[in-house]
Parts: sequence; structure tokens; C-alpha cells
Amino acid sequence: MGEDRVDRILEQWAQERPDLDASPLGVIGRLHRVAEMLDEELSVVFRQAGLGRGDFDVLATLRRAGAPYELSAGDIASRTMVTSGATTKRVDRLAALGLVERRRAEGDARSRQIRLTDSGVTLIDELVEVHLVNEHRLVAMLPEADRAALARILKAWGLALRG
Repeated sequence: MGEDRVDRILEQWAQERPDLDASPLGVIGRLHRVAEMLDEELSVVFRQAGLGRGDFDVLATLRRAGAPYELSAGDIASRTMVTSGATTKRVDRLAALGLVERRRAEGDARSRQIRLTDSGVTLIDELVEVHLVNEHRLVAMLPEADRAALARILKAWGLALRG
């Protein structure tokens, strides 16, 4: 295995500050770099459909909710882990594209539900297939045992960070 940028950074810290243990950079620095590269690789699929990653996230969240593919803005925000303000902007954009629509919630005239349109269902069903092919391509760069171990480790770390 060759060297990467993080190796060079670790070497520089070892030279300049040998009193510090910079080893967490080996994990966190690489995780950040891989995340940036993955984000770019994944975004290509979304851009080809005229969407951003956040747009895809909202459409996929509504689709996963099951028929009638409808949630409140608050539910979308909690399931995508973004603020309600960011959700509103995404929904506004998707509504302008005819992919979602807002309607009054039953039993609460002040509340609105966000629902996939027929065009939205068609697009997300097609796009999620292309997206998953792309994700399979990306994880196939690792041996299957490493993928399973990495998924397990990242899950454990995420749960630990969440407290």
C-alpha cells in the first residue's frame, strides 16, 4: 500500500511536535478525505438528474415512508437530520420542479403534509436504482470482509459518539 496525504501530515507533526500523539489524524483525517471523495462520486448521479444530494434525500425519505409517500416537514427533517429551515428550502425547490406537493394535513388545517407527485415517485424509483449501482461500484473497491467490518466499526463509533 502506498502513502497518502495523511501519512505526510503525520510525518510533519512527528517532526515538528514529537511530543504530540497525532495518530487520531490517521483515522479522522482519512475519514474526512474519503467522505469528501465519496460525496463527489455520489453527487454525479444527483446532478445528472438536476438535483442536489439534499433533494435526493428528501425524495428518498418520502419514498421510503411508503404509500401515499407523504410526511410532515418535521418528520422529513428528523429523518434526514437537517433543520426544518433547510427542509423547507428543499421542499420549495422540489415543489417548483413538480416532484412534491404540499397539502393540508387531515384534522389540522394549519399543518401541511409533503407528498411525492407521480413524477416524483417515478424519478426517485429510477434514481435510487442508479444511485445504488453507483454505491455498489464504490464499495466494491474493498474486499467484502473489509466492507462488513467497516460498516460494523462505523456503526459502533456513531452510536458511541451519539452517547
